[in-house]
Amino acid sequence: MAFDATFYAFVGLVLFLALIVYLKVPGTMGKALDQRAEKIANELAEAKRLREEAQSLLAEYQRKRKEAEADAAAIVATAQREAEALTAEAKQKSEEYVARRTLLSEQKIKQAEADAINAVRSAAVDLAISAAEKVIAGKADTAASKTLFDSAVSEVKTRLN
Repeated sequence: MAFDATFYAFVGLVLFLALIVYLKVPGTMGKALDQRAEKIANELAEAKRLREEAQSLLAEYQRKRKEAEADAAAIVATAQREAEALTAEAKQKSEEYVARRTLLSEQKIKQAEADAINAVRSAAVDLAISAAEKVIAGKADTAASKTLFDSAVSEVKTRLN
């Protein structure tokens, strides 16, 4: 029987497949593929775990940010209340200060008026005394004028005191 090239190609293929089975290439390839699949599955599980961890961290940071914003808002509100209280207190103190200064100024003005009135009275009394002296000196003698002058001075002194 004459063997043609197709037969030899078929026999070569069968021998090649037998050699591959004998050397356990499909098992080795299966193991390699199984190891590769297991490695990919482990990497996917690790990626999933890392993603969940990142999401929990993100949620925690968002919660902390909201708490910090609430704290900041409370601090700002407290500062505003304190500033308003300080402003009101400063306004009240300045109004009290102005009232005290006004009262003190009014008292000083009244005292100055009283001093001026007393000075005018004193000058008027001195002028009246000197005019009376001149009138009496012209009409009376020395002894009578001295007596009148002394009595007028003592009377003025008693009225002023």
